[in-house]
Amino acid sequence: MTTSHSVLVTGATGTTGRRVTAALLAAGHRVRAANRTATPVEGAHAVRFDWNEPATWDAAVAGVDRAYLVPPVGSSEPATVMLPFLQQACAAGMRRVVLLGSSAIPAGGPAVGQVHEALPGLFEEWVVLRPSWFMQNFTGDTPHARSIREAGAILTASGQGRVGFIDAEDIALVAVRALTDRQAANADLILTGPQTLTHDDVAATITEVTGRPVVHRHVTFEQLRDRWAAEIPLQFATMLAGMDRAIAAGAEDRTTDAVERLTGRPPGTFRAFVEREVR
Repeated sequence: MTTSHSVLVTGATGTTGRRVTAALLAAGHRVRAANRTATPVEGAHAVRFDWNEPATWDAAVAGVDRAYLVPPVGSSEPATVMLPFLQQACAAGMRRVVLLGSSAIPAGGPAVGQVHEALPGLFEEWVVLRPSWFMQNFTGDTPHARSIREAGAILTASGQGRVGFIDAEDIALVAVRALTDRQAANADLILTGPQTLTHDDVAATITEVTGRPVVHRHVTFEQLRDRWAAEIPLQFATMLAGMDRAIAAGAEDRTTDAVERLTGRPPGTFRAFVEREVR
């Protein structure tokens, strides 16, 4: 018999959170779906939750023993709000946390790396998921998706650097295993898709599948930073542009077997993703 758990999912209406919520519910677990507007999620108990409003934290952590944590979007210093929350969650009886990190940021690194480093000292059971760049970055209302629609171009400072792009569906499946397996891995898991691609490859695949011409337009670090800074704080824009520069230097040119090892199935390809989601 599978044990049913009560799980807090922050960012429950976001890219990975909604997929994690759906998969947990499908497996028979109870989900507290936390988001800033308490948007109803069918089958889950929705609560209003804001990292920057400690008054919303009690309702999120009461009665749950594990959590999937999505850091506050756009924050270059998430530890300032996440660590006090985690201390409160631990005191309330939470036993296991699964943190969504980034393949580009190790434990002790900037931003979410500070939260990653603190987890072993707070919880006996923890997992950090460090996915590569999301395939979903090319859909919806993301900057890449908008530039594809408006200009037929993907703008990056990544040069010919390669990335093991990963489908958020695969991230969610790994997260559910990390949340519900009898024993937590207590691990730092780098998650990738099955192959590495340049942004030239990405543009070519989107063109082939959709029939709409898309090119990869190479820009400088400074140009990309300034483009991001028009929408987000300069410090965060600088960090993101720096990640592109790291891609150009080969930092993301890797694949791992973590998705298949933990879920029993290989990660989805970028072509399959485009066929399914890119319009």
